[in-house]
Amino acid sequence: MLANPNNGRLHCPKPSQFLHPQRPKCFLFPNCPRSPCFTSKSKFCNLSLLLPRKSGKGFGIRALAEPGVSTNGPQGYPPPYSVKIPVGDRHILVETGHIGRQASASVTVTDGETIVYTSVCLADVPSEPSDFFPLSVHYQERFSAAGRTSGGFFKREGRAKDHEVLICRLIDRPLRPTMLNGFYHETQILSWVLSYDGLHSPDSLAVTAAGIAVALSEVPNSKTIAGVRVGLIGDKFIVNPTTKEMEDSKLDLLLAGTDSAILMIEGYCDFLPEEKLLQAVEVGQEAVRAICNEVEALVKKCGKAKMLDAIKLPPPELYNHVEEIASDELVRALQIRDKIPRRKALLSLEGEVLTILTEKGYVSKDAALGGSETIPDIFEDEDEDEEVVVDGEVDEGDVHIKPGLRKSTPLFFSEVDVKLVFKEVTSKFLRRRIVEGGRRSDGRSPDEIRPINSKCGLLPRAHGSALFTRGETQSLAVVTLGDKQMAQRIDNLVGVDEWKRFYLQYTFPPSCVGEVGRNGAPSRREIGHGMLAERALEPILPSEDDFPYTVRVESTITESNGSSSMASVCGGCLALQDAGVPIKCSIVGIAMGMVLETEEFGGDGAPLILSDITGSEDASGDMDFKVAGNEDGVTAFQMDIKVSGITLPVMREALLQAKNGRKHIIAEMLKCSPPPSRTLSQYAPLIHIMKVKPEKVNLIIGSGGKKVKSIIEETGVDAIDTQEDGIVKITARDLASIEKSKAIITNLTMVPTIGDIYRNCEIKSIAPYGVFVEIAPGREGLCHISELSSNWLAKAEDAFKVGDHIDVKLIEVNEKGQLRLSHRALLPDTDPEKASAKQPTGDAKDVVGSQETSDKGLPKKMISIRKGDLAENISSPKNNTAENTLLPQKKFIRRLVTPAKDRPNINKDKTKKSSSEVVNSVSSNGENTLVNGEANIG
Repeated sequence: MLANPNNGRLHCPKPSQFLHPQRPKCFLFPNCPRSPCFTSKSKFCNLSLLLPRKSGKGFGIRALAEPGVSTNGPQGYPPPYSVKIPVGDRHILVETGHIGRQASASVTVTDGETIVYTSVCLADVPSEPSDFFPLSVHYQERFSAAGRTSGGFFKREGRAKDHEVLICRLIDRPLRPTMLNGFYHETQILSWVLSYDGLHSPDSLAVTAAGIAVALSEVPNSKTIAGVRVGLIGDKFIVNPTTKEMEDSKLDLLLAGTDSAILMIEGYCDFLPEEKLLQAVEVGQEAVRAICNEVEALVKKCGKAKMLDAIKLPPPELYNHVEEIASDELVRALQIRDKIPRRKALLSLEGEVLTILTEKGYVSKDAALGGSETIPDIFEDEDEDEEVVVDGEVDEGDVHIKPGLRKSTPLFFSEVDVKLVFKEVTSKFLRRRIVEGGRRSDGRSPDEIRPINSKCGLLPRAHGSALFTRGETQSLAVVTLGDKQMAQRIDNLVGVDEWKRFYLQYTFPPSCVGEVGRNGAPSRREIGHGMLAERALEPILPSEDDFPYTVRVESTITESNGSSSMASVCGGCLALQDAGVPIKCSIVGIAMGMVLETEEFGGDGAPLILSDITGSEDASGDMDFKVAGNEDGVTAFQMDIKVSGITLPVMREALLQAKNGRKHIIAEMLKCSPPPSRTLSQYAPLIHIMKVKPEKVNLIIGSGGKKVKSIIEETGVDAIDTQEDGIVKITARDLASIEKSKAIITNLTMVPTIGDIYRNCEIKSIAPYGVFVEIAPGREGLCHISELSSNWLAKAEDAFKVGDHIDVKLIEVNEKGQLRLSHRALLPDTDPEKASAKQPTGDAKDVVGSQETSDKGLPKKMISIRKGDLAENISSPKNNTAENTLLPQKKFIRRLVTPAKDRPNINKDKTKKSSSEVVNSVSSNGENTLVNGEANIG
């Protein structure tokens, strides 16, 4: 039995739609006025209509074949098809019928070893009609595609990442204009990256795969779409370049369209002129056209019949009724310049129209003015006596005809249809006002920019802030500066950690349009708008070497009436300057609109380009084209077309008009009051950069990070970041803590020379085999118990205690950079023969170096302030092993007389400057200084 759970109506399918008419499994569409069994008087359909008929049309019924019923392929599935399509300098492979055969359509598209699988499914029952096509797109990059596993706790893919959301938008935006109005079956597109080779990007493949899948499915659409990426290497445009080629590209353009027009473009570049962009778009359009032509041939072979019968449109006469009721009031409402009063007037007018057409019923004006049909009314003369009529005879003189009026029957329409038609009529009147009158809702001409006002430094504790206002659109931009710990980590298929040192986050709260709504996680629209503004500002940022900060920009839309993403570009540029970021130039953004069909409204037929569009012009217009850059070129652009598409000449006109608009906005931003400070805020962190030898980096970190943590705790800095190439970044809130940590790291990484003498050094700890002496802040060495005194000592505690100060001489630097000190070498030689027995004279110079070597063999001056070295030190007895103890003399001598190549840390042959330059670079009380080859402490 075919039943509708909503209202109990039975709906009659077209028998030919059933593959097995004896036992069909059907899914029905409710409220179907085109169905033969639809009636407003009865809730039930005549059961005889369920029987097979030779003629007649069913509406909106999808039947599923019984299992085992054979059609073209095995088990009732169509046979598989595959085709190779040339794209650029290679081919892509399109396959269908292999995977996902229960979906309405599914395809796999292969480029190199990158494979994208896309499926299209639609609901069996249509949803409630609305002005928004029920399309949802989900794109996911499986980690298994690159032989990886998710790093999360659950070891599986979870919430969509930002770049996946952006690709979802790239798929959705060109597909939506091709969907036919009146089709309300919820449609879902799923796209998965099943294999990724690291060379061929999956995003453009996903757009093409989605376009092919929709073309093969039952979803009714007007055109087949495809997408390609265009890069610019040198002066040559490349279609679908590899990731390696994109590293040298000046342009990143993703274009989607049909065989005849462009539907969507999104690109980022480094101040390319408009003509170069047009050339890139032309190259991309040619590639898209070639793909679409090949796909059309594939659709003829294996495409499914479109569900055109499921399209339900409002009654055509309803358009005339709405115009008749609301035309005068609609014209007056659209003349209101302010957004909120205009919106309230339109809502009030819509309510009146709904009341008339859904509750009271529509009656034409002619009938209301007395034009109702006149009908005769027969009655008898009551004054005369009643007579008996014999043999059926009637006296015609006794019968009188009295004229009367019959009221016209009111017409009723559904609320959904009235709302849809009212919106379309409002859009039509707005377009007519722009074309015929040459004035927009706010009174501007087509190329006029709204008034601009900007100010900086609103928030005293923020590192940088700006408020940018353009008409009724306003953005509050705030900049925060930080170190690498504030950078955003990007998880991708490649497996290489990627850190973003600049990112822009866009927020669009419901209050900015005077409404109440959900306020939670960022929507797809917010992520997309934020990325567009971020990529627009990225080319003007300084390099990390010139400005080592991580930069975060927050753009909160406090008022919105169109072009809020471009207001984020303008406000973000001002906030960066207010934060003291040395940007290369100023960047602004503008949104362009268009009315394509102007002949309908008395125009000359040429498209009308609008500058700085408002929200209503965006919703009622045919194009939303956002362009960011300066007078010299473009840094980011994004275009969405809501009609069949535009051509290159129209795009050229829009780009040139946008360039004039950018010049005007830049001039207005120069009037910012108060202007940006262009200096670092006193509340911004300070970052100090040092350069050390790469092999010394581990010494700053220490075992398990203990050393770097101790430096942070001791000096009070926020963070110390080390890199494998020897770069050390110190982040702090004040200069004093930076200087203190810099002194410790400098001494840690200095290269001591054998023979250096250090005076007044403090004993930090005592071990059974010796004492640890701090020769410089943060740098310690071991003075073995045999080197503490000329006499024999049973315990070091017998002669010294922690805190004592002694003079020591450096006698060895082992392969780990650990220092061996001697106090005995500086004591008067009371028993030369005994000393000679302990230390053979022939090898003494190899142990401690001659005085000549001590004078000449000192290290060169190291780069101070932001340059330095780092070394792991022997900070406590627990860090020492048995090899730190004093070896027998023979072994000790044999170790010291090994060739220089086995002792890379001992600089013997190079002539050095005075080692006082090493420690003199750190100026503080209690530091070591070298005088005539000796280090004086204190």
